[in-house]
Amino acid sequence: MNNAVQLASAIEHTLLRPEATGEQIDKLCDDAVRYAFAGVCVHPVYVRRCVRRLESLRSTSSSAGSGPVVVSVAGFPLGANCSETKADEARRAMDDGATEVDMVIHLGALCSGDAKSVRHDVESVVRVVHRARGDGIVKVILETTVLTAEQIVMGCRCCAEAEADFVKTSSGFHPSGGATVEHVRLLHRHAAPMRVKAAGGIRTAADASSMLDAGASRIGTSNGVAIVAEASGC
Repeated sequence: MNNAVQLASAIEHTLLRPEATGEQIDKLCDDAVRYAFAGVCVHPVYVRRCVRRLESLRSTSSSAGSGPVVVSVAGFPLGANCSETKADEARRAMDDGATEVDMVIHLGALCSGDAKSVRHDVESVVRVVHRARGDGIVKVILETTVLTAEQIVMGCRCCAEAEADFVKTSSGFHPSGGATVEHVRLLHRHAAPMRVKAAGGIRTAADASSMLDAGASRIGTSNGVAIVAEASGC
């Protein structure tokens, strides 16, 4: 079992519900700083707000200069946008102050074995993010629960060839479900040198710990506060 500090440092505190309000986004940022989460993950419309909020919190903190990063999304949640649209979403998010972008893969192309289209889709976003920041990060959402093992391996290969930084299990919005330990293990085995983000349905400290133990280095969840409280014995 990973301890509370280890869990918190891997968690991207996430609020991607379409009805999320500005006040709820502010609280997301406040909680992320309070619990020392790795980042906050929000829709592009809230990136600037998060950047301002986190900068304000850092300016009054003894640990100024460190703290959660701002993560946004592109092609979310379906991945069926044109690659140029995803790239533009990523560019705007980076311009607004995001440092990481989670994009949804062209799922239809992956399911049909069209590796060329999958690579092009990922490359379109990777180029934008890596040009915007030397430390910019792209995570590619595969929706592993709708894929065969062979399709997952192909997705990893395409993402690696496109020079993505992470592969991610799920958007958390697909009806087929979210992260599983088996899929995280499979991604970890085939994704190197990329890292793995587990997301979708991770609600307890045991869930989060099992994903880290299986090879994930980041956890996307809207239940970060409860997970850390549980791990702390509170």
